[in-house]
Amino acid sequence: MKIRAHGIPERKARARFSSLPLLTPATSPALVEWNIRRIQAPQAWETTRGKSIKVAVLDTGIANHPDLRIAGGVNTINGGSYADDNGHGTHVAGIVAAVNKGGKVIGTAPEVNLYAVKALNKDGEGFVSDIIEGIYWCIDNKMNVINMSFGVLGSDSSATLHTAIKKAAKCGIIIVASAGNSGKSSGKIDEPASFSETIAVAASTKGNRIATFSSRGAGIGITAPGENILSTWLDGSYKKLSGTSMASPHVAGGAALLLAGKPGVTPLLVKKKLKNRAAKLNGFSSLAQGSGLLQLDRIFESK
Repeated sequence: MKIRAHGIPERKARARFSSLPLLTPATSPALVEWNIRRIQAPQAWETTRGKSIKVAVLDTGIANHPDLRIAGGVNTINGGSYADDNGHGTHVAGIVAAVNKGGKVIGTAPEVNLYAVKALNKDGEGFVSDIIEGIYWCIDNKMNVINMSFGVLGSDSSATLHTAIKKAAKCGIIIVASAGNSGKSSGKIDEPASFSETIAVAASTKGNRIATFSSRGAGIGITAPGENILSTWLDGSYKKLSGTSMASPHVAGGAALLLAGKPGVTPLLVKKKLKNRAAKLNGFSSLAQGSGLLQLDRIFESK
Protein backbone atom coordinates (compact mmCIF):
# COMPACT_ATOMS: atom_id res chain seq x y z
CA MET A 1 0.00 0.00 0.00
CA LYS A 2 1.42 3.38 -1.03
CA ILE A 3 1.29 6.85 0.49
CA ARG A 4 1.71 10.31 -1.04
CA ALA A 5 2.52 13.74 0.40
CA HIS A 6 -0.33 16.25 0.54
CA GLY A 7 1.44 19.18 -1.13
CA ILE A 8 0.16 20.79 -4.35
CA PRO A 9 1.50 23.49 -6.72
CA GLU A 10 1.43 27.12 -5.64
CA ARG A 11 -1.96 28.80 -6.04
CA LYS A 12 -3.12 32.41 -6.09
CA ALA A 13 -4.85 33.46 -2.88
CA ARG A 14 -8.50 34.49 -3.01
CA ALA A 15 -9.33 38.09 -2.22
CA ARG A 16 -12.53 37.30 -0.31
CA PHE A 17 -12.56 37.70 3.47
CA SER A 18 -14.82 36.44 6.22
CA SER A 19 -15.66 38.55 9.26
CA LEU A 20 -13.00 36.91 11.45
CA PRO A 21 -10.68 39.67 12.75
CA LEU A 22 -7.28 39.69 11.09
CA LEU A 23 -4.19 40.09 13.24
CA THR A 24 -2.34 43.25 12.25
CA PRO A 25 1.39 44.06 12.35
CA ALA A 26 0.65 46.40 15.26
CA THR A 27 -0.24 43.42 17.42
CA SER A 28 2.47 40.98 16.38
CA PRO A 29 6.22 41.10 15.65
CA ALA A 30 7.52 42.30 12.32
CA LEU A 31 8.81 39.74 9.83
CA VAL A 32 6.30 37.13 10.98
CA GLU A 33 4.48 35.65 7.98
CA TRP A 34 0.71 36.15 7.74
CA ASN A 35 -0.05 32.48 8.45
CA ILE A 36 1.82 32.49 11.77
CA ARG A 37 0.10 35.73 12.77
CA ARG A 38 -3.28 34.39 11.69
CA ILE A 39 -3.12 31.54 14.21
CA GLN A 40 -1.94 34.03 16.86
CA ALA A 41 1.25 32.14 17.63
CA PRO A 42 3.14 35.30 18.70
CA GLN A 43 0.75 35.71 21.64
CA ALA A 44 1.50 32.14 22.76
CA TRP A 45 5.25 32.90 22.56
CA GLU A 46 4.83 35.19 25.55
CA THR A 47 4.49 31.94 27.54
CA THR A 48 6.64 29.50 25.55
CA ARG A 49 8.15 28.84 22.14
CA GLY A 50 8.04 25.08 22.59
CA LYS A 51 11.38 24.48 24.28
CA SER A 52 12.18 20.82 25.11
CA ILE A 53 9.22 19.37 23.17
CA LYS A 54 10.22 16.71 20.62
CA VAL A 55 8.42 17.03 17.27
CA ALA A 56 8.89 14.45 14.51
CA VAL A 57 8.19 15.35 10.89
CA LEU A 58 7.35 12.02 9.26
CA ASP A 59 7.88 12.95 5.62
CA THR A 60 10.54 13.15 2.87
CA GLY A 61 13.24 14.07 5.40
CA ILE A 62 14.56 17.49 6.36
CA ALA A 63 17.37 19.29 4.53
CA ASN A 64 20.10 21.29 6.22
CA HIS A 65 18.95 24.91 6.34
CA PRO A 66 20.06 28.01 8.28
CA ASP A 67 16.56 28.35 9.71
CA LEU A 68 16.21 24.74 10.89
CA ARG A 69 17.82 23.12 13.92
CA ILE A 70 17.54 19.36 13.40
CA ALA A 71 18.03 17.36 16.60
CA GLY A 72 18.23 13.97 14.87
CA GLY A 73 16.26 11.51 12.83
CA VAL A 74 16.08 8.29 10.86
CA ASN A 75 15.63 6.98 7.32
CA THR A 76 13.18 4.07 7.34
CA ILE A 77 13.39 3.55 3.57
CA ASN A 78 16.92 2.22 3.34
CA GLY A 79 18.68 3.21 6.54
CA GLY A 80 20.58 5.99 4.82
CA SER A 81 20.54 9.73 5.36
CA TYR A 82 17.40 11.48 6.59
CA ALA A 83 18.26 14.50 4.43
CA ASP A 84 15.40 15.69 2.24
CA ASP A 85 15.72 14.99 -1.49
CA ASN A 86 12.23 16.28 -2.37
CA GLY A 87 11.63 19.52 -0.43
CA HIS A 88 8.21 18.71 1.02
CA GLY A 89 9.49 17.64 4.44
CA THR A 90 11.75 20.67 4.71
CA HIS A 91 8.82 22.96 3.94
CA VAL A 92 6.66 21.25 6.55
CA ALA A 93 9.50 21.43 9.10
CA GLY A 94 9.83 25.18 8.62
CA ILE A 95 6.15 25.74 9.38
CA VAL A 96 6.62 23.83 12.62
CA ALA A 97 9.93 25.21 13.77
CA ALA A 98 11.84 27.68 11.55
CA VAL A 99 13.99 29.90 13.78
CA ASN A 100 14.00 33.11 11.67
CA LYS A 101 17.79 33.26 11.54
CA GLY A 102 17.66 34.50 7.95
CA GLY A 103 14.90 37.04 8.59
CA LYS A 104 12.52 35.25 6.22
CA VAL A 105 10.30 32.89 8.18
CA ILE A 106 9.62 31.78 11.72
CA GLY A 107 7.74 28.62 12.61
CA THR A 108 4.82 28.08 14.95
CA ALA A 109 7.04 26.67 17.72
CA PRO A 110 10.62 27.76 16.94
CA GLU A 111 12.29 26.28 20.02
CA VAL A 112 11.10 22.67 19.75
CA ASN A 113 13.51 19.79 19.22
CA LEU A 114 12.93 18.93 15.56
CA TYR A 115 13.39 15.36 14.25
CA ALA A 116 13.40 14.13 10.66
CA VAL A 117 11.74 10.78 10.01
CA LYS A 118 12.34 10.09 6.32
CA ALA A 119 9.74 7.58 5.11
CA LEU A 120 8.82 9.16 1.75
CA ASN A 121 11.13 9.16 -1.29
CA LYS A 122 12.32 11.88 -3.67
CA ASP A 123 8.93 11.77 -5.42
CA GLY A 124 7.06 12.35 -2.16
CA GLU A 125 5.76 8.78 -2.11
CA GLY A 126 6.34 5.76 0.09
CA PHE A 127 5.02 2.54 1.52
CA VAL A 128 2.87 2.07 4.59
CA SER A 129 5.51 -0.31 5.98
CA ASP A 130 8.08 2.54 6.05
CA ILE A 131 5.56 4.87 7.70
CA ILE A 132 4.83 2.26 10.36
CA GLU A 133 8.55 1.79 11.02
CA GLY A 134 8.80 5.55 11.42
CA ILE A 135 5.94 5.60 13.93
CA TYR A 136 7.61 2.92 16.04
CA TRP A 137 10.88 4.87 15.88
CA CYS A 138 8.96 7.85 17.28
CA ILE A 139 7.60 5.68 20.09
CA ASP A 140 11.03 4.25 20.92
CA ASN A 141 12.63 7.71 20.88
CA LYS A 142 9.88 9.31 22.97
CA MET A 143 8.60 11.90 20.55
CA ASN A 144 5.88 14.19 21.91
CA VAL A 145 4.27 15.16 18.58
CA ILE A 146 4.24 13.57 15.11
CA ASN A 147 3.24 15.48 11.99
CA MET A 148 1.92 13.41 9.07
CA SER A 149 1.34 15.50 5.94
CA PHE A 150 0.40 12.64 3.62
CA GLY A 151 -2.40 10.24 2.76
CA VAL A 152 -2.85 6.61 1.80
CA LEU A 153 -3.40 6.20 -1.94
CA GLY A 154 -6.57 4.45 -3.06
CA SER A 155 -9.66 3.44 -1.12
CA ASP A 156 -8.16 0.57 0.89
CA SER A 157 -7.81 0.99 4.64
CA SER A 158 -4.61 -0.04 6.42
CA ALA A 159 -5.31 -1.86 9.67
CA THR A 160 -1.60 -2.16 10.40
CA LEU A 161 -1.13 1.61 10.05
CA HIS A 162 -4.06 2.19 12.37
CA THR A 163 -2.61 -0.23 14.91
CA ALA A 164 0.69 1.67 14.92
CA ILE A 165 -1.09 5.00 15.37
CA LYS A 166 -3.17 3.57 18.23
CA LYS A 167 0.05 2.41 19.88
CA ALA A 168 1.63 5.86 19.51
CA ALA A 169 -1.47 7.53 20.95
CA LYS A 170 -1.45 5.14 23.93
CA CYS A 171 2.16 6.15 24.54
CA GLY A 172 1.02 9.77 24.86
CA ILE A 173 2.15 11.01 21.43
CA ILE A 174 0.01 13.68 19.76
CA ILE A 175 -0.51 12.79 16.10
CA VAL A 176 -1.46 15.52 13.63
CA ALA A 177 -2.41 14.66 10.04
CA SER A 178 -3.47 16.52 6.89
CA ALA A 179 -7.05 15.93 5.73
CA GLY A 180 -6.24 15.62 2.01
CA ASN A 181 -6.43 17.69 -1.16
CA SER A 182 -9.47 16.18 -2.91
CA GLY A 183 -11.64 19.29 -2.64
CA LYS A 184 -15.32 19.98 -2.11
CA SER A 185 -16.62 16.80 -3.68
CA SER A 186 -14.32 14.44 -1.78
CA GLY A 187 -16.95 13.34 0.75
CA LYS A 188 -14.27 11.97 3.07
CA ILE A 189 -10.81 12.68 4.39
CA ASP A 190 -7.70 10.58 3.84
CA GLU A 191 -6.01 8.09 6.14
CA PRO A 192 -4.33 8.56 8.56
CA ALA A 193 -6.28 11.80 9.24
CA SER A 194 -9.51 9.78 9.30
CA PHE A 195 -8.31 7.76 12.29
CA SER A 196 -9.87 9.09 15.50
CA GLU A 197 -6.51 9.07 17.31
CA THR A 198 -5.21 11.89 15.10
CA ILE A 199 -6.00 15.59 14.86
CA ALA A 200 -7.19 15.97 11.25
CA VAL A 201 -6.41 19.37 9.71
CA ALA A 202 -8.16 21.23 6.87
CA ALA A 203 -6.59 24.15 4.98
CA SER A 204 -7.67 27.80 4.94
CA THR A 205 -6.65 30.76 2.79
CA LYS A 206 -5.35 34.25 3.56
CA GLY A 207 -8.92 35.41 3.06
CA ASN A 208 -10.18 33.15 5.89
CA ARG A 209 -11.94 30.78 3.52
CA ILE A 210 -11.59 27.02 3.36
CA ALA A 211 -9.24 26.32 0.45
CA THR A 212 -10.96 24.85 -2.59
CA PHE A 213 -8.56 21.91 -2.63
CA SER A 214 -9.10 21.00 1.04
CA SER A 215 -10.93 17.70 1.49
CA ARG A 216 -14.34 17.69 3.17
CA GLY A 217 -15.80 14.99 5.36
CA ALA A 218 -16.48 13.69 8.84
CA GLY A 219 -13.51 13.64 11.16
CA ILE A 220 -11.89 17.01 10.46
CA GLY A 221 -10.80 18.42 13.80
CA ILE A 222 -9.51 21.88 13.03
CA THR A 223 -8.35 24.24 10.27
CA ALA A 224 -5.05 26.08 9.72
CA PRO A 225 -3.54 28.19 6.90
CA GLY A 226 -2.60 26.09 3.88
CA GLU A 227 -2.55 28.27 0.77
CA ASN A 228 0.59 30.01 -0.53
CA ILE A 229 2.60 29.36 2.63
CA LEU A 230 6.21 30.57 2.61
CA SER A 231 8.61 28.21 4.33
CA THR A 232 12.05 26.64 4.18
CA TRP A 233 13.18 24.74 1.08
CA LEU A 234 16.17 22.90 -0.34
CA ASP A 235 19.62 24.47 -0.67
CA GLY A 236 18.95 27.01 2.07
CA SER A 237 16.18 28.66 0.07
CA TYR A 238 12.50 29.47 0.68
CA LYS A 239 9.39 28.60 -1.29
CA LYS A 240 5.62 29.02 -1.25
CA LEU A 241 3.52 25.85 -1.32
CA SER A 242 -0.16 25.05 -0.85
CA GLY A 243 -1.94 21.99 0.50
CA THR A 244 -3.34 20.51 3.67
CA SER A 245 0.29 19.39 4.07
CA MET A 246 1.04 23.02 4.94
CA ALA A 247 -1.92 23.34 7.31
CA SER A 248 -1.08 20.33 9.46
CA PRO A 249 2.31 21.53 10.81
CA HIS A 250 0.72 24.71 12.18
CA VAL A 251 -1.37 22.46 14.43
CA ALA A 252 1.60 20.22 15.28
CA GLY A 253 3.48 23.33 16.35
CA GLY A 254 0.47 24.55 18.32
CA ALA A 255 0.25 21.22 20.12
CA ALA A 256 3.95 21.52 21.00
CA LEU A 257 3.39 25.00 22.45
CA LEU A 258 0.55 23.70 24.59
CA LEU A 259 2.66 20.78 25.83
CA ALA A 260 5.51 23.13 26.72
CA GLY A 261 3.26 25.60 28.49
CA LYS A 262 1.18 22.98 30.31
CA PRO A 263 3.54 20.08 31.18
CA GLY A 264 1.78 16.77 31.67
CA VAL A 265 -1.31 17.64 29.63
CA THR A 266 -2.76 14.56 27.90
CA PRO A 267 -3.12 14.17 24.10
CA LEU A 268 -6.90 14.10 24.53
CA LEU A 269 -6.86 17.38 26.42
CA VAL A 270 -4.50 18.94 23.86
CA LYS A 271 -6.95 18.07 21.10
CA LYS A 272 -9.88 19.39 23.14
CA LYS A 273 -8.18 22.68 24.00
CA LEU A 274 -7.04 23.38 20.44
CA LYS A 275 -10.54 22.72 19.13
CA ASN A 276 -12.28 24.72 21.88
CA ARG A 277 -10.12 27.78 21.18
CA ALA A 278 -10.62 27.65 17.40
CA ALA A 279 -12.53 30.42 15.59
CA LYS A 280 -15.42 29.45 13.33
CA LEU A 281 -15.10 30.54 9.71
CA ASN A 282 -18.36 31.96 8.39
CA GLY A 283 -20.11 30.06 5.63
CA PHE A 284 -18.46 26.68 6.14
CA SER A 285 -19.80 23.57 7.82
CA SER A 286 -17.95 21.41 10.31
CA LEU A 287 -17.39 18.93 7.46
CA ALA A 288 -15.13 21.55 5.89
CA GLN A 289 -13.50 23.27 8.88
CA GLY A 290 -14.00 21.06 11.92
CA SER A 291 -14.06 23.32 14.98
CA GLY A 292 -12.66 26.26 13.02
CA LEU A 293 -9.38 28.13 12.55
CA LEU A 294 -6.55 27.38 14.97
CA GLN A 295 -6.05 30.19 17.53
CA LEU A 296 -3.18 29.93 19.99
CA ASP A 297 -3.52 33.12 22.02
CA ARG A 298 -5.61 31.61 24.87
CA ILE A 299 -4.56 27.96 24.87
CA PHE A 300 -2.92 28.20 28.29
CA GLU A 301 -6.04 29.38 30.07
CA SER A 302 -7.49 26.86 32.49
CA LYS A 303 -11.02 26.89 31.08
